[in-house]
Amino acid sequence: MTFVVTENCIKCKYTDCVEVCPVDCFHEGPNFLVIDPEECIDCTLCEPECPAEAIFPEDDLPSGQEHFLELNDELSRIWPVITEMKDPPQDAAEWDGKPDKLDLLER
Repeated sequence: MTFVVTENCIKCKYTDCVEVCPVDCFHEGPNFLVIDPEECIDCTLCEPECPAEAIFPEDDLPSGQEHFLELNDELSRIWPVITEMKDPPQDAAEWDGKPDKLDLLER
């Protein structure tokens, strides 16, 4: 099983989760993070660290967020690994909890 970054991370992109990952499975895009499902060891450390509550086990994805499993896999193959926490975007708090952000995902 793997953990999956879901829609609420888009434009929030808090990086608290990457600091606790023992296998460096997070990858960074312009306004979103993803988890490499091949590298994730299901340690559960990242999930409680996400201020946006955007990380879920693949078997417990919220309804309508199932496609993010495939999206995490796809984007982790092209985006670089991120291993250190960075400051979130200045407007991250404004985007936290807003629905329907998938169209805003920058590749």
